[in-house]
Amino acid sequence: MPGSVITFDPDALDKRVAELEQELGTPGFWDDQQHAAQVSAEHARLSKRLDRYRRLTQDYQDAQELLAMDGDMAAEIAASIAPLRQELDRLQEDALFSGEYDAGDALVTIHAGTGGTDAQDWTEMLLRMYLRWAQSRGFQSELLEASPGEEAGLKSATFAVKGENAYGILKAERGVHRLVRLSPFDQAHRRHTSFAQVIVAPLLADDIDLDIKDDDLRIDTYRASGAGGQHVNKTDSAVRITHVPTGIVVQCQNERSQAANKDTAMKILRSRLAERLEEEREEELAKERGAVVSTGFGSQIRSYVLHPYQLVKDLRTDYEVGNTQGVLDGDLDGFIRAYLLAKATGDVL
Repeated sequence: MPGSVITFDPDALDKRVAELEQELGTPGFWDDQQHAAQVSAEHARLSKRLDRYRRLTQDYQDAQELLAMDGDMAAEIAASIAPLRQELDRLQEDALFSGEYDAGDALVTIHAGTGGTDAQDWTEMLLRMYLRWAQSRGFQSELLEASPGEEAGLKSATFAVKGENAYGILKAERGVHRLVRLSPFDQAHRRHTSFAQVIVAPLLADDIDLDIKDDDLRIDTYRASGAGGQHVNKTDSAVRITHVPTGIVVQCQNERSQAANKDTAMKILRSRLAERLEEEREEELAKERGAVVSTGFGSQIRSYVLHPYQLVKDLRTDYEVGNTQGVLDGDLDGFIRAYLLAKATGDVL
């Protein structure tokens, strides 16, 4: 409901876990393997969340009792509970996810946009930023594809992020990211503006079936570029797949064989098609409730200014940070949380 904020509700979570436990114990539960697997996975995920809440609450209460006994330790106790507050914020964050794929893993693709070599360098900077952020959150990440630029940086990169709610969290990053800085590639050292697009898709499990017709695909092979040894440079092992009805193009050149590159490219394509369906559904819901549609393809979501001043500002929520280096080193949680809360209140898509 617009104007409201979703908060973490342990009582509701406890009730849901009890309902799932009851369903797990019903006769014939495992007869429907697919449904049973979904229920079991939800039970495990919610039980883990509830246990984490109880542990954090107990730690917080212990700190309060210690403070009551020894007021001289106030500074030490305040420092010790700072991580607890951060974890409790993340538990509240968990309550914001309701989409079909939100709880699962994510596939992130970054494309260099306008800005030539600067944009390709910006793409590589964003890749580094997200990989560092994933590491700080305790997520696993795997680089699936990277196409080097002509002079520096990357034309594109695709990587997987695995962990609880990875897709739900990273959806906050969809859109165009704008960089303003003094260009290291300009001999006159002038200020340049460059763009890169971030596309976030759910990383689909192999058993999820999407109807992709062979006639809808155009598959091209080409010679891989960049580092990779003599084998890569002498064979047309790289694969580019175009899904003709939607115009979605995916590619892979990192694997050793053309067949392996094709398999990886198809995995990326399946995820991209699922994301397209998700985006279309979200846009329809947004229109119904009058929210601002601001995260579709081509829309600018965040500006990173390194010159003449230093500021990173999210254009959807107005959340901003002056420590630009910290953000580029992966400190994104403030931006993500501001977006998720704005999305929960219906202010943005």
